[in-house]
Amino acid sequence: MAVTDAQNPLLDENTCGSLLNKLQEIWDEVGESDEERDKMLLQIEQECLDVYKRKVEQAAKSRAQLLQSLSDAKHELSSLLSALGENSFMEMPDKTSGTIKEQLAAIAPILEQLWQQKEERIKEFSDVQLQIQKICAEITGELNPDQTGSGSFAVDESDLSLKKLDEYQSQLQELQREKSERLHKVLEYVSTVHDLCAVLGMDFFSVVTEVHPSLNDSVGVHSKSISNGTLAKLAKTVSTLKEDKKQRLHKLQELASQLIDLWNLMDTPIEERRLFNHVTCNMSTSVYEVTVPSALALDLIEQAEVEVERLDQQKGNRMKEIAFKKQDELEEIYAHAHIEINPEAARENILSLIDSGIEPSELLADMDKQIASAKEESLSRKEILDKVEKWMSVCEEESWLEDYNRDENRYSASRGAHLNLKRAEKARILVNKIPALVDTLVAKTRTWEEVHNMSFTYDGVPLLAMLDEYAMLRQEREEEKRRMRDQKKYHDPQNTDQESVFGSRPSPARPLGNKKVVGPRSNGGANSTPNR
Repeated sequence: MAVTDAQNPLLDENTCGSLLNKLQEIWDEVGESDEERDKMLLQIEQECLDVYKRKVEQAAKSRAQLLQSLSDAKHELSSLLSALGENSFMEMPDKTSGTIKEQLAAIAPILEQLWQQKEERIKEFSDVQLQIQKICAEITGELNPDQTGSGSFAVDESDLSLKKLDEYQSQLQELQREKSERLHKVLEYVSTVHDLCAVLGMDFFSVVTEVHPSLNDSVGVHSKSISNGTLAKLAKTVSTLKEDKKQRLHKLQELASQLIDLWNLMDTPIEERRLFNHVTCNMSTSVYEVTVPSALALDLIEQAEVEVERLDQQKGNRMKEIAFKKQDELEEIYAHAHIEINPEAARENILSLIDSGIEPSELLADMDKQIASAKEESLSRKEILDKVEKWMSVCEEESWLEDYNRDENRYSASRGAHLNLKRAEKARILVNKIPALVDTLVAKTRTWEEVHNMSFTYDGVPLLAMLDEYAMLRQEREEEKRRMRDQKKYHDPQNTDQESVFGSRPSPARPLGNKKVVGPRSNGGANSTPNR
């Protein structure tokens, strides 16, 4: 029947009633019993009920699915709003009005808009957190700054609110500010290392790339390492270089001081000294003022060390020469002051001190002190020595006058006799002043000895002893002269008138033989002749 009905083109136009009438006609024609007819009608009714029931169940199931979809959509909508931090949505329709499909149709565009907004928010969060992660990795040194750090970041989708995004952006700005400060500090360190390497004559690139390869000039500024390790290494490198600079400057200044001392000791010409102006120019310079490239290079210091060593080897002979020169000066001062010394022993002592390794400055300073002391002593003796010289001069005139008085031809009309006569008159005046001169000299000598608590010697002989001896011999001579005059009165009572003519009387023959008045000894010690 189903096939027949399917083949009947008019079946679709029939209703249930027409079909039932058709069935009745068929049953009548066939002659079906009422029992069979009822049975078949019940079967048809049951089948209709089953069809309706299935349709109802399908409709119920579809409604349940729609309700679940609506519930899921509402839950998703709530989750999205919560994740995005949206308390309300301006375009949200009334959720309880309309059919289920209408409600779903109303929610769908909102969900789509929220999904799009969520994707955009996730991308924003990912970008911000990726930058944060990159900067943190740069700071900790876990990421090389020359790497791009591109990729995605696993974002926590439970909180995509603008407040949370602002927090991440604030954190990013803080990290960017710290990165900028670190980069500025790195560049300062690198600049300091460059300046220090220039002064020390070191290879800047090898020093700075040893700290981190990214610090080379070929790497961009924003790609340089800013990690804690890099900053610590840079700080240590700067500290080490500054200490090296300080030590090298100290060493160079010591060498410069030694050079100057050796130059002064050896009277080095200015032309030779100028060859080391680059060494001595930093003699009194502070470590912060030395900025000239290669001013503290190792080869420069080695050059100064070689020169100091060379001059140091020559200073022995030069030191002897200078020391003996000062000793000559000292001996000349003592000789001029008529102070007796032992020059041989002094020179042997100088050689012994030089061989013992004494510092030239100490030896020369000691000799300068001796020279100053000798000059001071000579100055204190000057007044007495001047009077001694005057006394010596008068004694010479006295000796000449004695020889003149013994000359029987002194009144002859020979050439130059009148000059000798005038000299004799002056000599007598000077000789008459000798006692007063000797007394003054004795008084001043005693005063000097009391002040200095030592004996005043003249060429090794005590001056007071010389003066006492001279006074005693002069007194003996005067007594001899008186005896001779007394004897002469008996032998030659006649007086000559020639004395009145020439202003002087002839002296009798010298009664004392070779005995003369002892005068001061000449420079040469106690073994010298009594008279000059």
